[in-house]
Amino acid sequence: MLDQLYKCPITLARYRKGPMLEERIAFLTHLANQGYARSTLLVNASRLLAIANAIGPAVRPRKVLTLAEVERRMANQRRFYCSLCPLAIRWLRYIGRLQERPAPLTPWANKIKAFADYMEHEMELSPETIYHRCWWIKQVFNRLHVKEDSLHKVTPQWLDMAFRKLFIPKGYSKWTIVGCATALRTFFRFAEARGWCRKGLAASIRYPRVFSQASLPLGPSWDDVRRLLAMTDGDKPSNIRNRPILMLLAIYGLRRGEVCRLRLEDFDWEHEVIRVVSSKTGRVRTYPLIRSVGDAILRYLQEVRPRSSHREVFLSLRAPFRPVNSSVWGVVAKRLRSLNVSLPHYGPHALRHACATRLLAAGLSLKEIGDQLGHMDPDSTRIYAKVDLVGLRQVADFDMGGVL
Repeated sequence: MLDQLYKCPITLARYRKGPMLEERIAFLTHLANQGYARSTLLVNASRLLAIANAIGPAVRPRKVLTLAEVERRMANQRRFYCSLCPLAIRWLRYIGRLQERPAPLTPWANKIKAFADYMEHEMELSPETIYHRCWWIKQVFNRLHVKEDSLHKVTPQWLDMAFRKLFIPKGYSKWTIVGCATALRTFFRFAEARGWCRKGLAASIRYPRVFSQASLPLGPSWDDVRRLLAMTDGDKPSNIRNRPILMLLAIYGLRRGEVCRLRLEDFDWEHEVIRVVSSKTGRVRTYPLIRSVGDAILRYLQEVRPRSSHREVFLSLRAPFRPVNSSVWGVVAKRLRSLNVSLPHYGPHALRHACATRLLAAGLSLKEIGDQLGHMDPDSTRIYAKVDLVGLRQVADFDMGGVL
């Protein structure tokens, strides 16, 4: 590895004589396999040599260092402490020479773990729902400074106080408050059955009433979607990657997670179909691969996607290369806002709404739209009927033929 970075024999000899040679080469090779540029590898090689000189004598074979020891030894390199210390921690962790600090366990961690197992095995909820419910419970318990033996001391007044601390300063929507209250009500119902808290606590949790189909699923018009896609024209690597992402969101109506989890083997290029695993149900939906979308994906795979062991289709543009996730939200929101369109939300779900509205305008039935979007419940699709203003006007103008 060092032979590929340095050509000067004197420089190469200096790096070879430094302590922990094999460990440094192993980590540099790991960085190179992740796609780091040569200039970045040169910087890291220089810093690794400085780190090895500072801690090398202390790291005997199979000896590990604590975080405190690493920070103390790196403190001697005051001028480069901010850049050396994080790299030293990454390097020692990679070679197995870092004694990790155990994650602090909250007093109520075991109870939340039992609740998560109950939701998974008894209620059969999705991993996303389980994660978010447990997250809300942790937030409330942190606000209340709840201890394991103090669940019996939790009162409705305590919960009201936690709600005020959580929601009032930040202006959360009703749906967010309902999600938190649902998580708490489910948890305390579970806790009551096991005698962890006082009876009736779950029933005391109130939340704002949200009427079914109370709001319209607003998304950009299809003309705005065309303008959005036009912004990804050109040869810029970010545009080449983002164009198929936007197409999959808008044309197929996929969820953000479904796009992020697409794998190379999900594309059957011979039969021109694409497999999508539903984020909520885990079921596989199969779509015909539209030519324009297929061409955009192929261009990304051939020109921009880096070589990587990851099987996900869409990866980050800079090393270390990893599957895209939350960055997709920024890809959509930044471009939608630049169009100067007024929307309640600017994330990827707005393009899913645009897809459903376009399909409705094209004359597809709600059942067909639900199948396209992967809805299991017809009520999830029925709300789009409110968007078809032309159809509603036709119903209003229906001639009763003198019956009335």
